[in-house]
Amino acid sequence: MNWIQQNKKYLTLFSLTILMALTRSDHFGSAISLPDASLAVFYLAGIFTGGIMSFVLLLTEAALLDYIAITHWNVSDYCISPAYVFLIPTYAALLLAGRWSAKYASLKGRDLSYQLFALLVATTVAFLISNGSFYFLSGKFPDLSWVEYSSRVAKYYPPYVSSTLMYSIIVVLCTKWVVMLNKDKVNSEIKA
Repeated sequence: MNWIQQNKKYLTLFSLTILMALTRSDHFGSAISLPDASLAVFYLAGIFTGGIMSFVLLLTEAALLDYIAITHWNVSDYCISPAYVFLIPTYAALLLAGRWSAKYASLKGRDLSYQLFALLVATTVAFLISNGSFYFLSGKFPDLSWVEYSSRVAKYYPPYVSSTLMYSIIVVLCTKWVVMLNKDKVNSEIKA
């Protein structure tokens, strides 16, 4: 077994931390930045590493990146409120969905549809937790009506889900494609 195979879990976790670090500064992206990949990172960590230590490391990184952005890069602290603690169950929902999705590892349509379904459900649950807690616990919306909340959900839910889907689908499909190519290579070497 070579070094990469022995350290695959750590290399994967390192790659996910880099992806989060490169994208955490902007929720929905802009002309000069990519959308935040944090939700996808937790889902992918569930698939590829699945452990509690990965979860703790990624949570710590997210909090540290937020702290650095606010204190050193002049990023607004608008989202920091008592609701911030609800990012823990938000990210846990995605990690658990990733752990569940890991058992559907083939490129078959059925397995891919299970993974997509789990990702959509987990992202929706994550949205409801993080968005709901922010609107109801941050103290910034004391007179928010259900109609106004619904209009805000309609505005923020699509980009929240789409960026998570984009990152997750790209990584999962590329990973499965690489695994498939490696299996074909090994099979052709065995036949030779």
